[in-house]
Amino acid sequence: MLPEQIKNFREMITLKDGTYVLLRPMLKEDEARLMEFYSAVTDDDLRYLRHNVREPAVIREWCGHLDYEKALPVLAFAKERVVGSASLHFYAGSKRHIAEVRLFLARDYRKCGLGVKMVRALIELARKQGLGILMVEIITDETKMIKAFESLGFKTRAALDNYFMLPDGDLRDVVLMTLPLRLQTEVF
Repeated sequence: MLPEQIKNFREMITLKDGTYVLLRPMLKEDEARLMEFYSAVTDDDLRYLRHNVREPAVIREWCGHLDYEKALPVLAFAKERVVGSASLHFYAGSKRHIAEVRLFLARDYRKCGLGVKMVRALIELARKQGLGILMVEIITDETKMIKAFESLGFKTRAALDNYFMLPDGDLRDVVLMTLPLRLQTEVF
């Protein structure tokens, strides 16, 4: 069941080329559309994803066991087609005020502003849920992605050498970026 703060979340956005895209939380009924979306993942993209999204069992698990207390996935729809997936992954205990941002876009919907608009929507949803910090891990080679997150207010907090291991064992450096969601006020 969707938390009250996001139950009615629907946002229609317009991309640079005039395409309308609907953003809304992922539902269990989205399984077939997600399978179609992830079936187009290239071998190169798959190297950088945490899960083998070409495996139907992975998508079935995501849709069949949605737990909005652990993760809030938001999908982007161009007509009936899923063209993007962005999510907040929540922590517990002493890190319960933090969520990690993850993002994946269809190849033909990259470099058109969709990613920035989806992350902006996640920022607003995180604020509505009372979170204090958003974080993202980005491979250092992805300089355009890093700049896009910087444009949204994220700041690099650490560079982590050999932090991400590709399936073939090759290692990549990662930057850890954060965005504070609450104003810090000084008391004097």
